[in-house]
Amino acid sequence: MVAQSIIDKLSQYDQLHLLKFYDDLTASQQEHLLSQIERIDFSLLDLLQNRQAKSVKGKLAPLNALTIAEIAANKEVYRELGLTAIRQHQVAAILLAGGQGTRLGFEKPKGMLNVGIDRTLYLFQLLIGNLLEVVQEAAAWLPLYIMTSEKNHQDTMEFLAEQNYFGYQKEYVFFFQQEMAPSVAYDGKIYLEKPDEISLSPNGNGGWFTSLQKAGLVRQMKQQGVKWLNIFSVDNPLQRIADPVFIGATVQQQCFCAAKVVKKTEPQEHVGVLCLEDDKPSIVEYYELTEELIHSRDAKGDLLYNWGVILNYLFQLEKLEAISDQQLPLHIVEKKIPYLDENGICIEPKQPNGYKFELLVLDMIHLMENCLSFEVEREKEFAPIKNPTGVDSLESARKLLQQNGIEL
Repeated sequence: MVAQSIIDKLSQYDQLHLLKFYDDLTASQQEHLLSQIERIDFSLLDLLQNRQAKSVKGKLAPLNALTIAEIAANKEVYRELGLTAIRQHQVAAILLAGGQGTRLGFEKPKGMLNVGIDRTLYLFQLLIGNLLEVVQEAAAWLPLYIMTSEKNHQDTMEFLAEQNYFGYQKEYVFFFQQEMAPSVAYDGKIYLEKPDEISLSPNGNGGWFTSLQKAGLVRQMKQQGVKWLNIFSVDNPLQRIADPVFIGATVQQQCFCAAKVVKKTEPQEHVGVLCLEDDKPSIVEYYELTEELIHSRDAKGDLLYNWGVILNYLFQLEKLEAISDQQLPLHIVEKKIPYLDENGICIEPKQPNGYKFELLVLDMIHLMENCLSFEVEREKEFAPIKNPTGVDSLESARKLLQQNGIEL
C-alpha cells in the first residue's frame, strides 16, 4: 500500500500518473518505484515555469590567455613546479564519465566506446594511457577518481576491472556516482522509463564536487595532502591529464583555477568562451554573445572573445570547499527522452519531447576570483566525440588521433 505522504506529495505536484502501473508490479518493484519517488526533488518542477526567462549576463570583457608561445618560453619552470606538486601527492585527476554513448548509437558507458579501426582501442584506455605518461614522467602515482552515474556505474566498474584498469594501479582508482534528476515532458509531467522505473538522468557535470563530498572522498583527499583537482571529460581522447606544465603555470600564476582553451576556428564556432563577467572569470556560451562581441577584434586583428574551453579544468581544493555552499544555476535542457505511454509501451522519440535538469561545471568558474586561461594546440589536445559523423565526431577524432601518431 502506498503511504499517504507519497500520494499527497504526488498530488501536490500533479504527478500521480507515476503510480499508474503500481498495482501490477511485484512487491520488490513497488518498493523500488516508491524509493525513487521519495528521492525526487520535486522543487525542480517549479523552475519549468520560468524556462523561457534567459539568464541575464553581467558586463562582459575579454580575458587574455597564456599563449602557446608564452608557455613555451617558461615551459621547463612550469613543468618542474607541476612535477613537484605531483610527487608531493598534491594532484588528483577527476574523470567525468557519467554518460552513455546513446548519441553515438552505443548503449553502454561512453568510455567503453571502441575508437579503433584495425584494433580495439577504448576511450577509457586512451585516457588512462595519457595519465600513465605523467605517472612515468613524475615517477609517482596520483589518485584517479572516476565519476559514474546510476545508469552506468556497475558496467563501468566491471569493465575497468576486467581490463585491469589498463595498467593503472588499482589502489589509486576510486569511483563515485553523480546524482540523478527526473526527466519531464513539456507539460511538466515526469516520465516513466519502465512500469517500476522513473526516467532519471545524470544531473550534469557541474554536480561532480558535491557528489565527491557526499561520497566522503574529499575528506580522503585532504588526508592524503591533495591540493589540486584536474577534471576532464570522457569524450576527448587527446586531452592531456594532470599535465605538469598546466599545473605548474597555475601554481606560478597564483590562480584558484585554470582552464585549457583553444583558439576558435571562426567567430561563430559553437564553443563556450572564457572571458570576464563583472570583472570575474566566466564562461559564456556562443549563443549568449551578441553579434558585435562575436566579431570584435583587437588591434592585431585577433578575436577578442577567442578562447574556447575544452572541459579540462584545474581547481584548488581549498577554494572549492569555500564556495561549495553556493548554489549553481540549474540549466533546463531540451532532449529526446524514451518513455512509457499510457498503455505501458516504450516510445523512442525521434524529436525532442521534454526537458532534463543539469548543473554545469562552467558555472563554477564564475565563483572564482581568478582563472588562468591556458592555450593548447587544438590538433594535439582537442578531439571531442559527440556525434557519429561530421564535426566533433568519432570520424573526426579518429583522423586527429592518427595525425598524432596513434595507431588505430
